[in-house]
Order: sequence, then C-alpha cells, then structure tokens
Amino acid sequence: MSDRAVLIVAGEASGDRIASLAARALAARGASLFGLGGPACRAAGVELVADGSGLGAMGLRDVVERLPRLASALVRLLDRVRRRPPRAALLVNATELNQRLGPLLRRAGVRVLWCVAPQVWAWRPRRIEALRGACDRLAVILPFEEALWRRAGYDARYVGHPSLDVPERPRDELRAALGIAGDATAIAVLPGSRAGEVRRLVDPLSAAAAQLVRSGAATTARMIVARGMEARAAALARESADRAGIPVIEGDPEHGAAPLLGAFEAALSASGTASLEAALAGAAPVVTYRMDRLSFAVARRLVRTPHIALANVLLGRRAYPELVQDDVTPARIADAARALLDRRDASLAAASELHATLSIPGGASFGERVATSLEDWLS
Repeated sequence: MSDRAVLIVAGEASGDRIASLAARALAARGASLFGLGGPACRAAGVELVADGSGLGAMGLRDVVERLPRLASALVRLLDRVRRRPPRAALLVNATELNQRLGPLLRRAGVRVLWCVAPQVWAWRPRRIEALRGACDRLAVILPFEEALWRRAGYDARYVGHPSLDVPERPRDELRAALGIAGDATAIAVLPGSRAGEVRRLVDPLSAAAAQLVRSGAATTARMIVARGMEARAAALARESADRAGIPVIEGDPEHGAAPLLGAFEAALSASGTASLEAALAGAAPVVTYRMDRLSFAVARRLVRTPHIALANVLLGRRAYPELVQDDVTPARIADAARALLDRRDASLAAASELHATLSIPGGASFGERVATSLEDWLS
C-alpha cells in the first residue's frame, strides 16, 4: 500500500471542482493523488485514470444512459487500485458509481471518506442505508446533515460549504471584465452541467433572459457554462444562447460560475449548487427543476422537503422562487425574476444570512478541512 497515496473519485463538473479543493490541500501535505475527475482535478495535480465528465445523472433516464460509462470507469479504477493500492480514498458525488466502489475499496483495506452526502433529507430517506458499507467517514457540506447522519450511526463531520471558499473580486472590476456597464441590471443564466438537465432547462432559461432584456426589466444577460461540462451539454447550451442572442462565458476552472456571480443582480438557474452560489453572491436566483415525466412521477411520491432550492432549505422559507416541471416556462421564469429585481435589498439580506448559516469559526478553508478529515489515515 502506497504511503500517502489517495484515490479521488469525482463525477460531473460540481464534484470535480469540490474534489479539486481537497486535492490542492492534500498535495500541499505531500499526498500523491490519482483517480477519476475532470479538468479541475487535473489542474490540482490528480493523475486521471478515468474521465469523470458527464457521469452525473438526474432521473432514471440519465442513470440508464450512463451505466456503460459507469461500469467502464469502475473497471479502470479497480485495476489501478489493485496494482497500486492507496492508503485512503476521497469519493465525491457520483453516487451510482461510488456506492459500488466504496465497499470494494474497504474490502481491499482502503479507508474511505465520502464527501457530499446524498440528500436523504429531501427524498428517498432509505438511501441513508446505501452508504453503510461504502465509507468509513462522511464529510457533509450542509450544517444540519451532521446530526442527521450521526443519528444513523455514521462518523459524519460538517466541513463547511465549498461555495464559501470562492475568491471574490471587486464588483466594478468584475463587471468591467465581463463587459457589463456599471449601472446595468445584469442577469446570469445557469443551465446546470448535466446533459439531461441542460437539455430540459436551457431553452426556457435562455428565452426568459431574452424576454427580460427586450422588456427593459434587465439591461443585459450572460450564460455561464462550466468548463467541465460534457461536450454534448456544452453544445446544447451554446446553441440555445445563440438563438436567444445571449453571450456565453466560461466559468472559472476551479470554482465554476461562482466567482463571476457577484456581477449580476439575478440569476435564472438550474437547482443545485449553482442556485446556492448565486444566492450567496447576491445574484438572487429563480430556481428551476425539470425531470423526464417518469422520473418526476416517481420522485413526487418520495420527496420529503417543501423546498427544492438549497438556499430555501437552509433559510427555512421560500426566499427565492422555485418553478417545477410544467411551470418552467419563459414567461413564468421572467415574471419571477422581475419580482426578485424589485426586492434587491431583501436578496442581499438573505445572502448575508446564508453566509452566517454555513460559516465555521476559524481560518481553515474547505479543502483544508477535508484534508484534515483524511490525515489520521495517512499518518
């Protein structure tokens, strides 16, 4: 077993960025890193055995489409682990892959830290048992999750939220870099990173942004795409933006759209991390969620939370509008955005409240806290 070798497995763009934060901290502590990830992990010094781009799934159809790629990635990772066993593994997101990989690693004597727990508090609570044999420890990124998983018998630790580690630039400087005038009302379009998610959301989001600009409710709009998006999703996003006349900009390699969001007054967003990042930056999000009809029919029977937006879950109230399934139309998205633009002060106050809710005292970064959670296994 290789001393201070760590296997990192991160699927989709958001998982890639989260894993890269921990990878940089681990590399600074002398760990050697290999595994599955995307461009952010590669830039952080991870030797990629398999490509994690596009492995994220949302809904039954997406999972079925990705099964061959998931199986192929699992085979390549296990072959490398057999040849050079790591001392520890960091598994981020990619539940369909990691809940199968985790038990195999543990049986091989590899200690496993799972980072970003499945949202069992939102739906399918029985999934809390799915990780029972898949990890030795959980690093959770929402403060209330620590107690939830500990009650179920897991060694769970709240390590903060990666969105709080996003570097901030002065607003005027950022807007100038993006070509946004100082007095403009700017809208960000955040269509997600998974191909299925982008396919279902990008056209109504783009059309709504164009409608806001035409009506004078907004001065300008920009679509932000993740650099780690699979090619099919990126092409869909760019084609939709082009039809709507919206410029496209690429997110930061390490932090995605988050460092750019301070330039905007509002965001038209897919649900998930992007909507929380927008809320934290003061770019009040209209949060949209759409699945294929079969998956939605199943999900509506299993959902346990009154909110789909992470910001609303953390605040315990509907601070930001949520549009689901058939309500995801350009007109309804645009109307919701107009209402947010009319209450800018409330959005900034909610952003401050979110920062306070997620913060951990002390100066350690998110990546350092994750690395510390692994340190006793590497020593």
